[in-house]
Amino acid sequence: MKFSINQAEEWIGVAKQIIPQIQHRILLLEGNLGAGKTTFSQVLLKELGSTDEVSSPTYAIVNEYETPKGKVFHFDLYRLRSAEEAYDLGIEEYLENCYLAIIEWPEVYIHELKRYPHHKMTIISTDSGREIEFY
Repeated sequence: MKFSINQAEEWIGVAKQIIPQIQHRILLLEGNLGAGKTTFSQVLLKELGSTDEVSSPTYAIVNEYETPKGKVFHFDLYRLRSAEEAYDLGIEEYLENCYLAIIEWPEVYIHELKRYPHHKMTIISTDSGREIEFY
């Protein structure tokens, strides 16, 4: 699925179209700094029914949220230097015990993630907005 958005309010429409397509419990978010990965995650969690205050997991590395369908873990792996650091966090246990895991900056752990069925969303900033691809 491909989307083009020009305003922040349009993230809601993207989330509403993606939610029915989610068939795996892992969603990888890729995009440059400031592309909208955390903004999308906030909207997605709200559309999934979470009433929690959603914030960036940049410093915490992982945040946990409740939804009517189960726990959602939101990761930001940007500060990790190796897959071993992800293992030390217990990432496998999180991935196996959630309704959904949203992973920003998954590159450091990408080889290990290949064994898990997952979705990927790429967000590219343009002069007029964002180009988004979900698969």
